[in-house]
Amino acid sequence: MKSKIHHLLILVLLSVYAAGCVRSANPDIERGSFFQFQDGFPEIRMSSIGLLSETDEALINITTDIVLGSLIYSTHNDVRSADVTLEIRILEIEGDYSQNIRRDFSVESSFEGSYLSQDVFTHNEEIKVKPGVFEVQVSVMDRSSGRASTRRAEAEIPDPDYPQINITTVRLLGKSANSGSAQFFPITTYTVSNALDSLQFIFQVTNNDMDDPLEINSRLIQFKADESAARPMNFNNYSPSTLPYLGVDMRNPIEIDAVTRRLDQPGSVLIEFKYEMLERGNYRFEVETRDESGDRVYKARDFAIMSENYPAVISPRELAEPLIYLMDRRDHERMMKIQDPDSLKEAIDRFWLTNVGNMNQARTVISLYYERVEQANKQFTTFKEGWKTDLGMVYILFGPPWYVDRFLNTFIWSYSYDRSDPRYNFTFERPNMRNEFFPFDNYLLQRNQGYFNVQYRQIQLWLSGAILTTRI
Repeated sequence: MKSKIHHLLILVLLSVYAAGCVRSANPDIERGSFFQFQDGFPEIRMSSIGLLSETDEALINITTDIVLGSLIYSTHNDVRSADVTLEIRILEIEGDYSQNIRRDFSVESSFEGSYLSQDVFTHNEEIKVKPGVFEVQVSVMDRSSGRASTRRAEAEIPDPDYPQINITTVRLLGKSANSGSAQFFPITTYTVSNALDSLQFIFQVTNNDMDDPLEINSRLIQFKADESAARPMNFNNYSPSTLPYLGVDMRNPIEIDAVTRRLDQPGSVLIEFKYEMLERGNYRFEVETRDESGDRVYKARDFAIMSENYPAVISPRELAEPLIYLMDRRDHERMMKIQDPDSLKEAIDRFWLTNVGNMNQARTVISLYYERVEQANKQFTTFKEGWKTDLGMVYILFGPPWYVDRFLNTFIWSYSYDRSDPRYNFTFERPNMRNEFFPFDNYLLQRNQGYFNVQYRQIQLWLSGAILTTRI
């Protein structure tokens, strides 16, 4: 019971941590939702975009994704469904305007309950409001469990009667060639699956004057970011001059594309940009112009291209990558050089069965390992996959900590009743405070050579299958 309480504690703490990453110090840069996974609660992701209709009505478009695997289902007349209540609350940030909307519906699904499924039910709502800046709260309650999750975002709608040039929030959409639909759908998260074949960015420029046409400058840029898996616990700490220490460098972007458009159409103009799918990495699409006073008007959308099924791990390559924490690095490099998916899957199966021995036990160990990989992705994703972070590595190998202490720039995870035991108390420090150029929390394990035996023992528990009967 105590372990369960501590499990919930760390998930709640890290939900707060992830929420702090949604926006940087620059409110004009949108990053979408992070996963904010909490075991036993509905898992939701949402985005809210302010815009003007063709008749200059102020609207807020809200997209909510509900992960099917996070709901509780019942079967009636051979139909499997979950009962859900969705509540939307819109609050004017500097004013008295508010709206409350409630929707009750059933989600039908053939979903079988696998931890690896990331299928979602998407609910779109377009709500008439007045021009202004709003906080949008979306709550989803699973009526079977009575548990609810809430996400928050902002939406700004410029006043069409106020003669000031403005740009609305940039919306990111995607399209998959395998979906059978040519339509783009909203992407609510910071992470984007590389299974998509194209991306679309949409925004509005408002109060454009035909007598004084605007120039709209847009850029697609990429940021250098650490993409490596966490190094062993007994290695040296990262040097402050290295990219793994910094995490992501947003001061020196690489320009992928740049376009200048001249707007001759008055009023509110909707602008679209489309790109074929990008390689894995961290990106920003930004747009800017100048208002009547010559001041800069700027909006941007940050995003990261991840693997096909992210945050789940399903494909052979997705399954093979996290084995770096259990394998000799040279053996893992040889495995990752296998290009044929079937041959790679055979190598993965052979690794597990050779080490664990018993096939039934191996299946249980495999399930536990990749369940932790997925949970690490949902809890610790920043500029790179959650399983690659130091927090993710320790979580995968040792599980949720028994105790958590959090300070301004420090996490301390304890896997011992003795909080001073150096073997099972791990300290993570954040080298940089979050700001516009370092918007993510890059917590790094404070490594030392004494962790060699600790990590070696833990790896052997996994490889022997004894992890199933050992507390950590």
